[in-house]
Amino acid sequence: MTAETLKAKIKVCVFDRYGTVVDMQKGLTEVVTPYLKDKGWAGRPDSFVTWWRRTHFENSMIDALLHKEHTPYREIGHRAVAYTLERAGIAFDAVISVAVANSFKPHVATYSRAAELMGVWMDEVLFVANHAFDCIGAKAAGMRTAFIDRRSRPFGMTPHQPDILVPDMKSLADMLV
Repeated sequence: MTAETLKAKIKVCVFDRYGTVVDMQKGLTEVVTPYLKDKGWAGRPDSFVTWWRRTHFENSMIDALLHKEHTPYREIGHRAVAYTLERAGIAFDAVISVAVANSFKPHVATYSRAAELMGVWMDEVLFVANHAFDCIGAKAAGMRTAFIDRRSRPFGMTPHQPDILVPDMKSLADMLV
């Protein structure tokens, strides 16, 4: 699908906030580095952040896949930080939280609710993310997708390929202007 075809169809763009608009890996690494140094941790701060984000992701995926008793995003965040600090051998003395969500991506409800709130059809939404799972979930739900490939990672073999693949947000903006 060409950018011109997409521009003619799309009425709304929806952006994944954490990891796409906000480069979480870079930002969290910058914030956590002095904290870890103060705690005497000799490991690499970017590795610590990767553990933390991976643990958070895994816990939210479990919640999304089970879709039983919903665990608030804040609680998942607390668990991920506590686990990562424990893994790094650092005593847990702070709570880091994020906004509460009703369901985690890639559950279809997260995407369909966004379109519903915006008052548009699913295929009128361009969902932008730098996580393949976000793009796959949105595409499978019926949205158009743009994959921000900021770290030059393969997207993977899936029938839910992104409509647009760009290296950064500026490239996406330039393409859609």
